[in-house]
Amino acid sequence: MTSSLKPLYAGKSGFFYLINIVMLSYTELKPGRVIIVDGQPYEILDYSFSKMQRQKGVVQSKMRNLINGKILSKSIHSNENFEEAEIKKVEVKYLYNHRGEYWFSELKDPSKRFSLTEEVVSEAGKFLKNNSEVSAIIFQDKVINIKPPIKVDLKVKSAPPSDKGDTATGGKKPVILETDAKVNVPLFVNTGDVIRVNTDSGEYVERVEKAH
Repeated sequence: MTSSLKPLYAGKSGFFYLINIVMLSYTELKPGRVIIVDGQPYEILDYSFSKMQRQKGVVQSKMRNLINGKILSKSIHSNENFEEAEIKKVEVKYLYNHRGEYWFSELKDPSKRFSLTEEVVSEAGKFLKNNSEVSAIIFQDKVINIKPPIKVDLKVKSAPPSDKGDTATGGKKPVILETDAKVNVPLFVNTGDVIRVNTDSGEYVERVEKAH
């Protein structure tokens, strides 16, 4: 790991200031770290050597773009260094969605609100429940993404009926949740049940409450 000072121009103020840039070698990369590739932040998901690649100083990596969610597979060579991205997480409250705009507020000051487009919120929007706390992901002083809790409890708004005999087969059926997300669930889940969903995978975890 190396670091250097990078001068940045402060716009109309006319001042220059310095920020510390941390550079990571390919041996320092590991899942969970966030690096800058082509000017955008990527979170490393997987990082592994093969026997032949180890001799050549090459590793295979898989990483997720934190702005658009796209997955990138990339070969990394021993002579490459990457700038570590400075990512901040701030807890905010999700308020509501109106015409493709998602509105949030600061936790300590609800009067301070901001909105994000559907493109920025992306897949996370399917699991955002009104008045719930979520994490705002900030890169270069800009909110680039929203991260809901890894598991959320949501009510089933609509579920197709299942025959009693079907529930014993272990099959699945699609249901619509209160956020309008579609999830495949076991056949015993009914309208009005509350289920727990993994927001990373979008998959059903368990039923936490049965409809009365």
